[in-house]
Amino acid sequence: MPDIERSGTFTLGDRTVKRLGYGAMRLSGAGIFGPPKDHAAALAVLREAVANGVNHIDTSDYYGPHVTNRLIREALAPYPDDLVIVTKIGAHRGEDGAWLPAWSADDLTRAVHDNLRNLGLEAMDVVNLRIMFDTHGAVEGSIAEPLTALARLREQGLVRHIGLSNVTPTQVAEGRRICDIVCVQNHYNLAHRRDDVLIDDLARDGIAYVPYFPLGGFSPLQSTSLSEVARRLGATPMQVALAWLLHRALNILLIPGTSSVAHLGENLAAAELDLPVDAIEVLDGVCD
Repeated sequence: MPDIERSGTFTLGDRTVKRLGYGAMRLSGAGIFGPPKDHAAALAVLREAVANGVNHIDTSDYYGPHVTNRLIREALAPYPDDLVIVTKIGAHRGEDGAWLPAWSADDLTRAVHDNLRNLGLEAMDVVNLRIMFDTHGAVEGSIAEPLTALARLREQGLVRHIGLSNVTPTQVAEGRRICDIVCVQNHYNLAHRRDDVLIDDLARDGIAYVPYFPLGGFSPLQSTSLSEVARRLGATPMQVALAWLLHRALNILLIPGTSSVAHLGENLAAAELDLPVDAIEVLDGVCD
């Protein structure tokens, strides 16, 4: 059993979580749409994650849609006291599986209630507002209107803490003027480092940064340098990429996703991988 305690911990809202968590996106069907190919295997992955000490699970009711949250409830409810489930709202799925913006006040209210119902919760620990000016990455634009609507839901007790996803540093600053922001979830990994300055700024203020696609997402990371370091350390390239992220900043929380128990074990074992100084120097140069 991997010792994920070695990943360390960080504060997420008013909870303390291990820095190596689990992202549930891939539990639904192909294209993150429809039911899983193997229902029992999906349940097994969730149970194995928690059995290995994971206490931070990232999800959204638009995965499936509704599929992933219902799997989480079936596999894990009643939930362990230390488990923090983080969801995202701000999008919905078209009949063809397209990712579409859904961030009017009514959309956001409906999304929070959908998450609560399908997860079997009375309040969400953390809800990330996914900004959908562009589905492919963060672009500028005011987030005041949807974030103010989400803040009202927090005042109603349906949401305990608020985070942002797919945002620019300017939008993070705007968001922090509206309400407390406990985490930022953006695209970041060994080869995609646009948020380097933002990560360090958030670290100084004790705000978590949660990289999505920490392993490259739908296009897995490929790098000769990464492969060479992995070979030298007797690890997989993906384990090295995760270990580098854990080293990068103490406020980084990882949520690598998989639908395989075996792959889950490989990901969690990254917590035990110590990167020597020369390996870190090589990896730091991957995106140069």
